[in-house]
Amino acid sequence: MSHEKDIESRRRFLKAAAGTAAVAVVAGTLPRFARAADLPHVAESDPTAKALGYVEDASKSSDAKRKPGDTCTNCQFYSGGATGYGPCQLFPGKSVNAKGWCVSHAVKKA
Repeated sequence: MSHEKDIESRRRFLKAAAGTAAVAVVAGTLPRFARAADLPHVAESDPTAKALGYVEDASKSSDAKRKPGDTCTNCQFYSGGATGYGPCQLFPGKSVNAKGWCVSHAVKKA
């Protein structure tokens, strides 16, 4: 009987540990999403934005380096969604428009 109690006790422990780990994973991702949404948007007048030729709407860029279809959404430095604003490695602590573009655009590798 003691052996059966040990097995049941281990099962309860493993279930509790798995549940705790799952909660920790979910809770750990929540603040990251909240922070991304709270980032201030990069203004075209920002000194870094000016230096990189950043525009909020890629279709309005007159830069010859921009290829049709290039936007922040398909840039390797952008980690936001396909719409709205998201973080960009080139603008730490700020977010850029998914439809934006700058001269440092580099197509995401598949």
